[in-house]
Amino acid sequence: MNRTAMLDAVKAHGDAEWDVVIIGGGATGVGVAVDAAVRGYKTLLVEREDFGKGTSSRSTKLVHGGVRYLEQGNISLVMEALKERGLLRQNAPHLVHDLPFVVPNYEWWEAPFYGIGMKIYDLLATKYSFGKSKILSREETLERLPTISQEGLRGGVVYHDGQFDDTRLLTHLVMTAADHGATVLNYCGAVGLLRGEDGFLQGVTLEDSVSGERFNVQAKVVVNATGIFTDEVRRMAEPDVQTMVSPSQGIHLVFEKSFLRADTAIMVPRTSDGRVLFAIPWHEHTVVGTTDTPIEAPSYEPKPLEEEIEFVLETAGEYLSRKPTRDDILAIYVGIRPLVKAAGSDGSKTSALSRDHTIHIDGSGLLTIVGGKWTTYRHMAEDTVNHAATLGHLPDVACTTADLHVHGWSDATDLGHLLVYGSDAAKIRALAASSPELAQQLNPALPYLAAEVVWAAREEMAVTVEDVLSRRTRALLLNAKAAIAMAPRVAQLMAAELGHDEAWQQSQVSAFTALAQQYLPQ
Repeated sequence: MNRTAMLDAVKAHGDAEWDVVIIGGGATGVGVAVDAAVRGYKTLLVEREDFGKGTSSRSTKLVHGGVRYLEQGNISLVMEALKERGLLRQNAPHLVHDLPFVVPNYEWWEAPFYGIGMKIYDLLATKYSFGKSKILSREETLERLPTISQEGLRGGVVYHDGQFDDTRLLTHLVMTAADHGATVLNYCGAVGLLRGEDGFLQGVTLEDSVSGERFNVQAKVVVNATGIFTDEVRRMAEPDVQTMVSPSQGIHLVFEKSFLRADTAIMVPRTSDGRVLFAIPWHEHTVVGTTDTPIEAPSYEPKPLEEEIEFVLETAGEYLSRKPTRDDILAIYVGIRPLVKAAGSDGSKTSALSRDHTIHIDGSGLLTIVGGKWTTYRHMAEDTVNHAATLGHLPDVACTTADLHVHGWSDATDLGHLLVYGSDAAKIRALAASSPELAQQLNPALPYLAAEVVWAAREEMAVTVEDVLSRRTRALLLNAKAAIAMAPRVAQLMAAELGHDEAWQQSQVSAFTALAQQYLPQ
């Protein structure tokens, strides 16, 4: 997967029509690209930043049905998500695995109440179950969660859900789309929509962010899959459209593994702001989140609010025997949910908005897909491509992605931190073995190797130091100070691979350092 080759392929296509052009390189857009390409449609996906730069890299790292949606009575969404959770583990076992969760009980009524709820959750999972729930004694709860607060603890309820690395999955989905013939381009934004004489869309004007060059592409169908920026693209087609998205931000705090010291997560079903709070083991660290704060407008780098940080610290401190402080925070990352605005809603209570997806076709023929959640990306893509095929008079081809192995599929479990690369891990190991300097660990606090930087630039279309440290590896989200320390070496390795000079290296290190400071408590 090479960016220069992809760009050349777009130019070589010239004025010939693409069947589907997708704007947006997050989970939804890339899912659509995979589905369309597998059906044999001529598919182009463009993303103005890096793949997953927005919401798709900033999730709670869970592939789950959504226990909270069960409480809300949204049974259909829960069943759909539980099925998709099972398909994801089947199709990407190197990236999706089972994770037990414990709901700690401190009141007499909690064990029967949550125990019954989790049994319903089990029932809805049907053949896609990840494991059976059960009520735990106090001793069993402490065995699973040795760092849980013991004062007043009565026991717990254990249930099973899925965990994943969001942008590693996204990267492998981009590679899956490319494997099946799709053309995919990061750092190439849609800056205009082209209309025919009848007023309907017939293409997109693109701008290559690297060179600044603009060019037009023709399309039978244009899909807007830009998540939190959905309304921005819709306004290109119809300047006066009513907004569809009600953005809400959620923050996550990352700590050392010792705060959880177990391979079991904690789920707090009801916090003071009405959301579920999780404390999760992830990549040898502990991730705690999330909040639900309505915001005015989306951005690529949302900032945590002071009250959000205090809320997560305070709530986590109620459940962990070692209460985390600001000094313990290794990184803070913030994501924005592209929630679909409810009819008559003022957007002030986003926790009550549905996580279902919505497909909208406006008067110009722009097909917009928005909402949903990471877990259901494949089903959302199937629904979108079905609509696109009808809208663009494309050949009627059935969706087959329910059984499609994602790039890197592997059932190996002995790959260490390279497990997230799946079958590509052997190539990275070979790359590391080819040179002593490529076998070096970039920082003692994190497991990443120099060979992974070269692989990201050579095979995964990483263009910047941020691409490597935030999304191809997860260094920035795990330990911002360590990521800053790694930046000069990463820039050096990328420059050698991509042909950049010393000035580029300095610029990249400076830009990344400024960005990474935002991931630390101020």
